[in-house]
Amino acid sequence: MRFSLSHSLSTFALFGSLVVGSAATAQNAPFSEPQRQAIGEIVRDYLLKNPEVLTEVIAELEKRQADAQRVSQAGALKETRQTLLNSPHSLVVGNPAGDVTLVEFFDYNCGYCKKALGDVRTLVKNDPKLRIVLKDFPVLGPDSVEASRVGLAVKNQLQGEKLLDYHVKLMDSRGRVNGERALAVAKEMGLDVPRLQKEMAGAEVGAALEENAGLGDKLGLTGTPAFIVGEEIIPGAVGLDPLRQVVANTRKCGKAAC
Repeated sequence: MRFSLSHSLSTFALFGSLVVGSAATAQNAPFSEPQRQAIGEIVRDYLLKNPEVLTEVIAELEKRQADAQRVSQAGALKETRQTLLNSPHSLVVGNPAGDVTLVEFFDYNCGYCKKALGDVRTLVKNDPKLRIVLKDFPVLGPDSVEASRVGLAVKNQLQGEKLLDYHVKLMDSRGRVNGERALAVAKEMGLDVPRLQKEMAGAEVGAALEENAGLGDKLGLTGTPAFIVGEEIIPGAVGLDPLRQVVANTRKCGKAAC
């Protein structure tokens, strides 16, 4: 197993705090500084002689962190559900009245989002009861922000399949996707470019980006793509079958796993 410096420091701190905390409780008195130093040396010496203990401690630390994250995300999902599913700023494709909603946070310059695009298109094509909400989450720099500004303005001129077509064309673009490329795709599709240029700089688009950034922060999203179905957050391009299974389970029993 490979250990990072941060993992090692966290592990040592956790191990040391457990030892020191237990001893302090037992004696019902605080340790002096020399005593603390002595205990620290004992812990260090023990870990050097028994490094395999680190594996167990790291596993416990990661479990606690994962449990804490799940609890935090569950609360955040309940708090933000209405905005996640029904914000007027969202791009909605598939069946707008679908019985299950799949939310995707994406960035036009995210390679993994491009990889997942085929899965999303297959889901739309093969599941007529699925509603998909696309949320611009431009975390990969100013070019991504500009592309998202155009994409969010496009929804005022396109809906449904045509909106998905625009999203696909822009996501399939070669090279870096920026505002210029996003406007070029819009022009190719016959949209009103001057109107787009005006609206992409407007308050509505700014509010949408701010809202999505806030959602990502509350949900603890660290990258794209990130999918949400029901009470489940699915990070990364996991492939078609896992997404299809979660949708099917949600439809069947209201949970990601029945």
